[in-house]
Amino acid sequence: MRAVGVIPSRWGSTRFPGKSLAPIGGKPLLAWVVERVRQAKRLDEILVATDDERIAAAARSLGAAVAMTRADHPSGTDRIAEAIRTIAADVVVNVQGDEPLIDPALIDRVAGALLDSGDWDMSTAVSPIRSTEELHNPDVVKAVRALDGRALYFSRSVIPFRRGAEPGFAPVPGQYLRHVGIYGYRRAFLERLVAEPPCALENLEKLEQLRALSIGGRMVVLDCDAAGIGVDSPADVPRAETLLREAGLLA
Repeated sequence: MRAVGVIPSRWGSTRFPGKSLAPIGGKPLLAWVVERVRQAKRLDEILVATDDERIAAAARSLGAAVAMTRADHPSGTDRIAEAIRTIAADVVVNVQGDEPLIDPALIDRVAGALLDSGDWDMSTAVSPIRSTEELHNPDVVKAVRALDGRALYFSRSVIPFRRGAEPGFAPVPGQYLRHVGIYGYRRAFLERLVAEPPCALENLEKLEQLRALSIGGRMVVLDCDAAGIGVDSPADVPRAETLLREAGLLA
């Protein structure tokens, strides 16, 4: 079985256009992500999927392979499906292009969940929600899963609902999970997924993973300690630099 890691990196981010090339600690955001993905041991190939020649040039300067994709994809999943069309891959891992602190060991676990077992169509991860602010923030996607690790639902709302609790209640330790946006796909399921139109739940919540659940996808949800940081706006850059220094990755 062959696993490929794909980093989708588009230019036209609504809140931060061109963020893949934004300098963080003296080098582009994309460089941090590529370096972290290269440390994963279970990927046979790494590919940057982009719609922009500036990002492509930066990726090539890092020695990364590039797949040029259309600019009108509705999601990163669709971009990845196009990128691997001519690539030999049994398992595809989607590593977000704005995660400079992505854990290489987590990438390996997400890939391994599909490489080592035929039970799952997809794999992803969650970390504990520890603060009231996180729990009630609609930008923090919550997840619930079955005892065997299978994803049951994802939502921007607080799930599970705590009956009888006061508004703005604090998270019960161990009961609230934050979705971490890394995905592994079995190739056949990825191709099936992108052939489906967005479902009603996906349109309501604006969460593409709900399309996978709606068509019966078996998605295993793995644990990790921390959600990392996604660089979604220029305001996130100083925080990312602070976290990189704390991790010993930036002087």
